[in-house]
Amino acid sequence: MNSVKSVIAGLAIIASSAAVSDSWYLGEAVSHYVLDDQRALEGDIEGTQAGLHIGKYFSDSVAVELGYGTNVGHDNFDVLTLSSVIWLGDSAANWRPYAMLGFNRYDFTDNSNLAAGHDDNSSQILFGLGLSTMIADEVQFRADLRGMGGHDETGEDVGLQLSINHMFGQKSAPAVKASPAPAPAPVVEQEPEVRTITIRLNVEFEFNQDRVKSVYGDQLEAIAAAMRAHTDIELVLEGHTDSRGSDSYNADLSSRRAAAVARKIAEDYGIASDRISAVGYGESRPIATNDTDEGRARNRRVVGEMTFSEVAAD
Repeated sequence: MNSVKSVIAGLAIIASSAAVSDSWYLGEAVSHYVLDDQRALEGDIEGTQAGLHIGKYFSDSVAVELGYGTNVGHDNFDVLTLSSVIWLGDSAANWRPYAMLGFNRYDFTDNSNLAAGHDDNSSQILFGLGLSTMIADEVQFRADLRGMGGHDETGEDVGLQLSINHMFGQKSAPAVKASPAPAPAPVVEQEPEVRTITIRLNVEFEFNQDRVKSVYGDQLEAIAAAMRAHTDIELVLEGHTDSRGSDSYNADLSSRRAAAVARKIAEDYGIASDRISAVGYGESRPIATNDTDEGRARNRRVVGEMTFSEVAAD
């Protein structure tokens, strides 16, 4: 038995010196074994062990574990176990099954029920199935049923073990909950692009006339559409004449021309008349010479201008 304890001590020192890894655990266990009666003088060899074990996770699904249990009742024998633990199923489940595969090494040095011809030390191949759950953030409970046979002995043994494992460092143990996804980067809203739009109206008239010709329908429609879209805009129309005729007559004619355009926009395009004002300037503001027919035709006009801002479409 002293040799077994020496092996355990040496392996524990080696394992603890490598514990800088973040995937280790330490555990306490209570086990009960019933061994085949081929080893016993009378009946079966049966014993309860209290033990410690150390394990290292190589992934969320695979660990290697070294354990030692010493007798606390019934027939006297100790057990050294080296096994791999293979986790099954979903790592986020509350209860997760696992399988074990490894070796048991028995020490019967102080056992008085050992049959003659059997060695004080013998080994068995171990296979086990169990369930585990996390009972706290870094504390795991396990329960497994083990079967042993073959190798040094021809008998078949069974065992039950309950254990509490304490996790250290990185939580690569089973049932580790997934880390929360990183918070999305804040969305920076871009300032909308605002553009300024100007619509100009220029309606020309025949000599001594105030009738609005149909050729200017597109201009009037554009003005009306903008006023429907922007209800806070008002329109000012300015009427003008050429220089033929008296000043007073031309002042009246220019006012009638501006009023005619205002009335056309209100009646034909549904714009409230109180949003349109008309003023006449007579012949006082020419934009071309009054010495030619072409120049006088350009001066016989009603003009208006609207400027507004709107968000540019992508």
